[in-house]
This record gives sequence, structure tokens and C-alpha cells, in this order.
Amino acid sequence: MRWSKALIPTLKETPADAVAPSHQLLLRAGMVRQLGAGAYSYLPIGFRVLHKVVQIVREEMDAAGALELLMPALQPIELWKESGRYETFGDLLMQLKTSSAQHFALGPTHEEVCTDIVRDLIRSYKQLPVTLYQIQTKFRDEPRPRFGILRTREFIMKDAYSFDADIEQLNASYDAMYEAYCRIFDRCGIPYAIVEAESGPIGGDSSHEFMVPSSTGEDTIIQCPACSYAANKERAEIGAGTATAPPIDPAAPAFEAVETPNRRTIEEVCDFLKVEKASSAKLLVFLADGKPVAVLIRGDHEANEAKVRRAFGASSLTQPDAATVEKATGAPIGFLGPVDLKIPLAVDRSVALMPSVVVGGNKIDVHLKGVIPGRDFALDKVLDLRDAVAGDPCPRCGEKMVENQGIEVGHVFKLGTKYSKAMGAHFLDDKGHEIAVIMGCYGIGVNRIVAAAVEAGHDANGIIWPLALAPYHVLIAPLQLTNPAVMEAAETLETSLQAAGYDVLVDDRDQRPGVKFKDADLIGIPLRVVISERGLKDGTIEVKWRTDATAHNISAATANEAILAELETTRKGMETLASERKISRSASRGK
Repeated sequence: MRWSKALIPTLKETPADAVAPSHQLLLRAGMVRQLGAGAYSYLPIGFRVLHKVVQIVREEMDAAGALELLMPALQPIELWKESGRYETFGDLLMQLKTSSAQHFALGPTHEEVCTDIVRDLIRSYKQLPVTLYQIQTKFRDEPRPRFGILRTREFIMKDAYSFDADIEQLNASYDAMYEAYCRIFDRCGIPYAIVEAESGPIGGDSSHEFMVPSSTGEDTIIQCPACSYAANKERAEIGAGTATAPPIDPAAPAFEAVETPNRRTIEEVCDFLKVEKASSAKLLVFLADGKPVAVLIRGDHEANEAKVRRAFGASSLTQPDAATVEKATGAPIGFLGPVDLKIPLAVDRSVALMPSVVVGGNKIDVHLKGVIPGRDFALDKVLDLRDAVAGDPCPRCGEKMVENQGIEVGHVFKLGTKYSKAMGAHFLDDKGHEIAVIMGCYGIGVNRIVAAAVEAGHDANGIIWPLALAPYHVLIAPLQLTNPAVMEAAETLETSLQAAGYDVLVDDRDQRPGVKFKDADLIGIPLRVVISERGLKDGTIEVKWRTDATAHNISAATANEAILAELETTRKGMETLASERKISRSASRGK
């Protein structure tokens, strides 16, 4: 390909509204162009990268035994009501009505549609297991699309769904997808961490996320530096540690009610009483499957709603309005406390360890000082109920955990029978009994891989693509376009590299060398080859890898073989790293 024919509209300046490095560089490199909030066009060079991601994903899904299909983006809203997700997915669901008043959603995901296909086509255990997947455009009504193609309203996703007869089959399907995801991200050449995760509105009881570490990532990863434990903040557990609750002193004075006029927040109350936030506790009320429940969390901590939902064995957890809270507790929000509470209460471990605590008095403008856990309110349900933070003990080994940011590029779930039971997807087992199909769900954000690769690979000069994702593997820059020897050497090398399966871009623009080199660095082509009159006269060609600080010269006579050898060494190095990661994963998972 000749640069002059390639449509690569590079920009010298960074667009003012672009914040994330991937957003800035993909725009400057002429790879994407914004059409509207959360909607992007992929220009030819950017589409080449996207296509390479899709090809890797497709090859590994096929190799794992999944069957590709294509489902409509337009989904009847009745399917969402049938599954029970119409309410829980909320405002993210893009909806529309046709001219004949039919109600549809633009699919953000396809659990319902795929389950509908299987309930019509799968009748017997002999047809199971089966995993179906597609690579398709999805839609979510993101209230704040941002960071370029990282968070958009329209995006490309690979979604797969496994259908199994029993737990053993589900585990095998899950493991096959887990390993396929590892191979995909290994082949893409991006760094990633596998973390335990919450299933969220998808549902299910076991899941892992694949995260690319990035300071601009919107997800928080809690990791233990001493062992393999890692989880996103929604899921991260906190080790119990070695601390124990102090014995209750029978001579300790009774708690004291204190007037706290118009002090509702933890900050206001603690400032007024001149105590630390860590010595207070806040009582929060939720509706667990529609019934009011309460949790008590230390004042400087945040409740983890996923942990609260599991603590009460609820399938859904919502926040009630102020009137519902006051009806359930007898007190307004801001003055709630655990003493004489009439609704079920769960207490976070950190509160149970406190010798005394400041809490709400269950009366307007009143808080209580000197309340002793276990004496003044029951400790019948003491659990880990808060968000983990850096410094908390690891639940596996007890070491202090650290906190990092990451970009989610993939997510795998064990769904169980959430959708099959709701939608009547059954099969007959070997005894003729009708049983709900057991499901798994597996998603990859194709656009996000592109953006995450840039977030993980860039410098002040531009993008640094992994070899597997680069729009072109090699850029050949002939410096004297009118010199027949220079152009002949460039064309010979181009033909040789293309015959070996490498993508080549020849910069045939009549530009100064500095302009060509800056653009080559900006768009991130891994290997730059410079052919000049002076070099050919000396019998050399200049070669520079994007990741190297300086160039090196090779013999012009053997340039084709030498450059191919360097490319092969880089490619094999990536394969070796992928193999080492596989061995490490197998060891950590006991396989």
C-alpha cells in the first residue's frame, strides 16, 4: 500500500476535548473520527486494526469449538420482560417503537435472543453442550460517553453463550472460553490481569473479568502482591485479619444521646462531635427483593451492594425512597441507627471490632455516643459488607492488598438457569425428565481491545502497536523518490515482505524525512525501514523498531532476509510469552 493512496489524515495538534491517551492518539493518527457523542467512524487505517482484532477473536472462538451465528440487533421488548431484565437493565437499554407501535430494544447484549433460539431448537441432552457466538454491533444508552472508543453508545462486541446439560458440562464450557480469552489477549499482545468479578445486571453466580492495567481505566482492581488473588472493587473480599472484638466491660457506662441539630451526614456529625469518621458508623437501608433490610458500615467506609445482596440471599437489591426508609425504621435518613432497630440487620466486620461507636439515634436531630456493639445492638449477622481498599488484608494470604485502575476488555460468567427458567428453555435428560438448560455468557469488547492496546502502548511520539494488531507491520520510507535505485530497493523489499505474510506501507509522499518519521511514530507501525541514496552508496539500509531509541544499519545486499528474520524473532517471542503465560495459568489453577 502507498501512503499517498491510503487516506491517513494525521493531526499535529491534540483535539481539545480528548482526554484519554487512546482517544487523543487514535484521532491524531487518523484512525477514528467522531460522528456524535458515543459514535465513531473507523477510518481505513483504524479499521485495519479493528479487523485484526476480530480475526484473532474469531479464530480462537472457532478453535474452542464455539459456533458462529448472527442475531438481530433489533429485539422485541417482550423478550426483555420475559427474562425479567427490562426493569433491572434500566436506562441503559436503548428503546424505540416502529410506525406500527411495536416496541423494540437495540440489543446491548443477546442473552434473551440466544435463549429464545435454543428453546426452539434444543430438545434433548444429546444436542448438548453447545456454545454459540457472534461479533456484532451493540447499543447502550450511556449517559456520559467518554474516553473516545472506550465508552460509547454504539460498539462492537463478541458475545458467546454456552448451553449445557449439567454443572460438569458448564465448567468445561467455562474453562474452554476462559482459555480462549487468554489466547486472544496473548495473541493481541496486550498486558492483562484476570480478576474475580460481579455479574451485575447480566446475572449469574461466578465470573471473571479480563483487565488491561491503565491509569485511565474506569474499573478499580484490588490485588494481592504476594499471591494470585485479584478482584474488581465490586467483588473484592477482605481478609478477616487477626484482630478480635474487645470483651464487653460490664462496668462500661450506658450510651449517651446527643442533640445534633441538622447534622445528617457523617462529615457533619463527626465535625460537630469532634470525633474521627473511623469511630462512627452509618446505617443504610435497602430493599432486598422488595423487603427492607439494614446494614451498618463504619463511617469512613462504603457499603458494597453486591455483598449486601448476597448477605440477605436476595436476587435484587434497590435503594428505597426517603418515605419508605422512615416507615421501616421510624426515623428520617441521616439519623438512622442500630439500637432497637426493627428490620433485619447485617453488621460489617470492622464495626463489630470497635469498642464503642457513634451512631444515629433513630430520632431526628439525635445521635448516640458510646454505643457498644454486641451490648447495645445484636451481632447476629457479621460479615464483610464493604468495598475493599488498598491496605486491606488479602482473603487468601493476609498480606496487604494494593489498588490499581484497569480497562475491562472481556468478561466471562456462569449464568446457571437464570434465563432458561425465566424463558422456558428446557431439554429432556436421559430419563425423559424436563430440565432447564444451564448457561454461561462470555463477552469481549472488540473496540475496547483497540483502545486498551493504545492505553498500554504509547509514548510522547504516538502509538506503539503490538505486532499482531498494527495496521501495517512495516513502513518503508524511500527518501529520494526520483532515484530509481532507491525505489527499486523499496519495491523489492515490499514484495518480499508481503510474500512472507507481512503488511507493508510505503511512504511515497514527497515530504521531508522528519515529517515521514514523525507520522510513522504517530501511527505506531512496529518496524521502520529507511532507504536512501547515501545508505545504498554505503551498502546499508536503516532499520528502527518503534520500541527502540535508536536505529541500526543492515546490509542492503541481505536486507530482505535480515528484516524477515527480525520480524520472525519478534513474532516468535510473542508466542513464547503466550506459552509461558499458559503454563503459569495452568499451575495457578491446579491444572
